[in-house]
Amino acid sequence: MTKPRIAFQGELGANSHEACSTYFPDYEPVPHASFEDAFEAVKSGACQLGMIPVENSIAGRVADVHHLLPSSGLKIIGERFKPIHFQLMANPGVTLDEVKTAMSMPIALGQCRKTIRRMKLKTEATGDTAGAAKLLAEHPDRSKAAVSPALAAEIYGLDILMRDIEDEHNNTTRFLVMTAEANPPPPPFTSPCITSFIFRVRNLPAALYKALGGFATNGVNMTKLESYMENGAFTATFFYAEVDGRPEDRGLALAFEELRFFSERFEILGVYPADPFRAARA
Repeated sequence: MTKPRIAFQGELGANSHEACSTYFPDYEPVPHASFEDAFEAVKSGACQLGMIPVENSIAGRVADVHHLLPSSGLKIIGERFKPIHFQLMANPGVTLDEVKTAMSMPIALGQCRKTIRRMKLKTEATGDTAGAAKLLAEHPDRSKAAVSPALAAEIYGLDILMRDIEDEHNNTTRFLVMTAEANPPPPPFTSPCITSFIFRVRNLPAALYKALGGFATNGVNMTKLESYMENGAFTATFFYAEVDGRPEDRGLALAFEELRFFSERFEILGVYPADPFRAARA
């Protein structure tokens, strides 16, 4: 029987690949060169789900993804918080004292800055963490090591010289699980839920203040509000937001009613169970 497929951005062995394998072990992870390609794979039906990173506790939000979400036509059906660990890996037989250069994507190198500085290594930027491991496997170099997830060492046949070299050991990435279903099944009522939505306020004085007032007066906890420039304009009128609860809850229903009145565009992107990680960190 053919396995269902889950799309992710990056090379095999990337953190997104690890997330797919950890949380959806019955799915076949399918790599894509860009977020656009990963979204399109889900939209076209080539993949049934997408595993998309949206923010990291150290590096912040993944800006490209937030711009793609509104136009993707996909729905959010879940979230996963994954601890991020980086390993220093090299070609088989290479010793640590031979390594002079650390290769990885700039964000990963930045998150391992203390170790890299302590070892007095030069850095070399690549487009992807797992891509650095793949490049080293294809072009062996005893003076170089890749900063990549552990899965990359397994896939590309590299030796791990140092484990968990990230500066902050609470480094965590939040992923959204995406589907092309227009009306996915609602989450069970026994689960605390998150509702994600986008909106653009009308061109009225204090429109944003008035649009958000209903959340406060109805006791709705807004956990995220981010503004974006749209179509190259410098006027930030487009917002992505997340709240606790589901649209059927009376308080949230009333808040959405008020938001709609002061908005020229409003769309719910998904209603999904809150990851237990949230409660553990509360």
